Amino acid sequence: MNGQSHTSNASPAQLNVYIPPSDLTRRVAELRALTPENVCITAAPDPQPVDCHILIHGSVRPEWIEASPSLRAVIIPYAGVSPEMQRLLQQYPQITLHNLHYNDVATAEFALALLFAAAKFIVPLDRLLRQGDWRQRYTGAPSLLLSGKRALILGYGAIGRRIAPVCQALGMRVTGVRRHEPSQPTENGVAIFSIAHLHELLPQADVLFCVLPETPETIGLIGARELGMLPQGAVLINVGRGPVIDEEALYHALRSGHLAAAGIDVWWVYPRNEEERSHTLPSHFPFHELDNVVLSPHRGGWLEAAEERRLQELAKLLTAAAQGLPIPNQVDKQLGY
Repeated sequence: MNGQSHTSNASPAQLNVYIPPSDLTRRVAELRALTPENVCITAAPDPQPVDCHILIHGSVRPEWIEASPSLRAVIIPYAGVSPEMQRLLQQYPQITLHNLHYNDVATAEFALALLFAAAKFIVPLDRLLRQGDWRQRYTGAPSLLLSGKRALILGYGAIGRRIAPVCQALGMRVTGVRRHEPSQPTENGVAIFSIAHLHELLPQADVLFCVLPETPETIGLIGARELGMLPQGAVLINVGRGPVIDEEALYHALRSGHLAAAGIDVWWVYPRNEEERSHTLPSHFPFHELDNVVLSPHRGGWLEAAEERRLQELAKLLTAAAQGLPIPNQVDKQLGY
C-alpha cells in the first residue's frame, strides 16, 4: 500500500423491477429514461424475473410475491392502499410497502370543483336548462353562500393543505383534523386539532371535506351520529375513500335534507371487471336519484398532466433503491398510510 486512496470502479448492483399488467405498462420506456442505468425494468406481457427486487402494482397477488424470493419492496403507483394489500403485505415482514403522492394538486382542485358544483346546485340547473326549462331562475333555485362559512378538513395532509387557502380566499374559516395531536395549534391561519376532537368540531362545520384513506381506524368513522352533529344545511365533500362514511347514513342525511348537498368522488361499489364498467351503480342506495348530490366516478386524482409527475415520483423511489438508499414513502402496513 502506498498510502494513496483508491476509488472503487465497481458498478452498482442491478435493480430488477417488474410491472405486472396495468396502465403503467404502456409508459415503461418513459420510466426507463428517468431511472439510472442499473435499474432494469421488465413489464407485462414479458414474464416476471425470478430475481425481481421490486414490484409496481396497485393490487399485488400472492403468486407474484412467491415467484421472486429476492423481492424486497412493493410500490403502489398511486396514493392509497387497499385493505387487501395491507393484509397481504403484513404476511411478508421482509417486504416494504410504498406509494406515491403525485396527485395532491389534482385531487384538491377536484374537491373544490365538487364543492362549488354541490353548493350552487350546478348539475340540476344544467340538466333543466338543457331541456329549455328556465323556471329555476325565477323561482329561487337553491344556492349556498360560502363566504363566512366554516370548513372542516378531515385528513389535513398534502391535499388538505391545498384546499385550505382557497377556502380562506373565499372568506371561509378553516379547521384541519389530523390523527395525532398537532405540534402547533395553527398552520397558516388554519386551526389544527387531533381526531380526538372530531365530535367537538362537527357541529361547527358548514362544509366537511373528507380526505381520509381507508384503514381499520377510518372505516365507518363518519356514521349517522357524526352526520347528525353537522349543522342543518351542511355540505359534505368526499375525495378520500367511500367506506370512511357510512353509506346508508349519508344517503338518508341527504334525502331528508339535513345535509343540503354533497359532492362524492369515492364510492362503496365499483365495477368488478371491464364488462361491468358501463352499468354499475356506485352505491347500494339510490344516490343517483337525489338532485342534491354531485356524483363523480373516482376521477378526482387523475389528470393527464399529472401522469408525467407520477412517472417522475416513481423514478425517485426507484433511483433511491438503485443507490442503496431507503425507499421514500414507506407505508405502515398496520395503519395503512
